[in-house]
Amino acid sequence: MNDNTFEHSPLTVLGLGAMGTALVRAWLAAGMRPTVWNRTPGKADALASEGAKPVATAAEAVAASGLVVVCLLDDASVGQALDGIDLTGKDLVDLTTRTPAEARARARWAEERGARFLDGGIMAIPPMIGVPESGGYVFYSGSRALFDEHRATLSVPAGAEYTGEDPGSASLHDVALLSAMTGMFAGVAHAFALIRKSDIAPTSLAPLLVDWLNAMAQGVHEQAARLESGDYTRDVVSNLAMMVEGDGTLLRTAEEQGVTPELLTPYMALMERRVADGHGEEDATGVIELLVG
Repeated sequence: MNDNTFEHSPLTVLGLGAMGTALVRAWLAAGMRPTVWNRTPGKADALASEGAKPVATAAEAVAASGLVVVCLLDDASVGQALDGIDLTGKDLVDLTTRTPAEARARARWAEERGARFLDGGIMAIPPMIGVPESGGYVFYSGSRALFDEHRATLSVPAGAEYTGEDPGSASLHDVALLSAMTGMFAGVAHAFALIRKSDIAPTSLAPLLVDWLNAMAQGVHEQAARLESGDYTRDVVSNLAMMVEGDGTLLRTAEEQGVTPELLTPYMALMERRVADGHGEEDATGVIELLVG
């Protein structure tokens, strides 16, 4: 549904991949008419028929609006697309996935060219964009003034969460959550591999996996509290020594099922090291100390 609150708000979007296209469509649905540019021009055709304004060059796109949203492949692509373009007085919101150090460097780069800069980390996939009930949101960090000024516009595609003035903060939040997701999916892959040659249907195991992972995810709060307190033995139910002992069953089962344990053994090795260092009465929180050296 169109909202004329945004009808006359100038906005440019650089990058029309799956995510960039989803962002543009969300703003179109809110009544905006974004200026759009993509290195491959054909990607703008469908959006033009929906009300977007395609232009031939990135320079034209940047010149068209005070607020420029970038959603490209990687940080290097951003530098290439904006090379030599006048950014004086522009508000640059960069939703390209990058590392925290790359975000800080890009912020300095933008500021040296006279622009305000906001880095973003999108915690959503394209089908979640523009769908409030999907739970998708975007982390933002950098210029607080820029965020406050454009918050209404930035909140149209997905929720907007400001994480601080450090331009690298949004990327760090983004990658921390994505890293946790990667580890979780590694465990899920191992679980499905264990039953692959059995008579257990994956669709029957799936709801059990979801329920179990949801229940175990509550332990994240306890782990965070232990990290802040420095007491890794507080209210421990299953200590690290017990968990290491139980790992043997996991490994033997994998062997019986003809499944490689390589998704599990790196974490198990860290647990064993922590126990060997005399921390068997802790929970698994202490493994983090090994990761940060």
